[in-house]
Amino acid sequence: MGTEQTLIINNSDEDKLWAEYKKTKSSQLRDRLIRQYMPLVKYVAGKVSVGLPASMEFDDLVGFGQFGLLDAISKYDLEKGVKFKTYAVTRIRGAIFDEMRQLDWVPRSVRQKSREIEDTISELESKLGRTATDSEIAQQLNLSEDEYHQTIMKVSASSIVSLNDVWSSGDDSDHLSIGDTIESPASLNPDVQVEREEIRKVIVQAINELPEKEKMVIVLYYHEDLTFKEIGQVLEVSESRISQLHTKANLRLKAKLTNFRKGII
Repeated sequence: MGTEQTLIINNSDEDKLWAEYKKTKSSQLRDRLIRQYMPLVKYVAGKVSVGLPASMEFDDLVGFGQFGLLDAISKYDLEKGVKFKTYAVTRIRGAIFDEMRQLDWVPRSVRQKSREIEDTISELESKLGRTATDSEIAQQLNLSEDEYHQTIMKVSASSIVSLNDVWSSGDDSDHLSIGDTIESPASLNPDVQVEREEIRKVIVQAINELPEKEKMVIVLYYHEDLTFKEIGQVLEVSESRISQLHTKANLRLKAKLTNFRKGII
């Protein structure tokens, strides 16, 4: 997968390096790990940069991603059996998104429309007891289906809607990401462990209930780590269509988690 494969350390040496670092917490080993995995930061930044405004510099994204790499190195648990690259990608991507949100470059009107759609989906699906169709969502918003699709395109072109958001509890001090689910349980309160396992189950179920193309986009983007362009080639549709499907899927997933928090599901 592109630059990610340029990491030159082999699996055996990698495991030994991590074991030594976790044992000694050596600053020299930490610096070596940072240098070793910097290509991964550039790889993720490159993926995130696709479709962003020209004002968002690639070097800035790399800088944001470095915070995620440092966080990943600090929290990685070798005993989990998850490869560091797999764990770190989520942390790096999440750090980039977090920093971009803090810059608050997304127009307020787009944020409001995104929240309106999310709330509509949440209300509809709690009432229907199933996944709402595009036509049902559009009708609830007093839009034609074409107008709804155009609105989704505006949201997907102007804002960052990510699975990192899906795991947010709504409290800035309690931000859950996919990466949090593979952290060492020893570092978590038992009550938090139970809640995160419940959230994981809700998200897995919600992904399985997505319309087929939206589910494919989520799986290919987050699990197979393909770009929107590559997914478009697989599904034989345009890159902008993939962006739209990605946005729709994540708005549905956020609505599901909102209902979970309210005790509706």
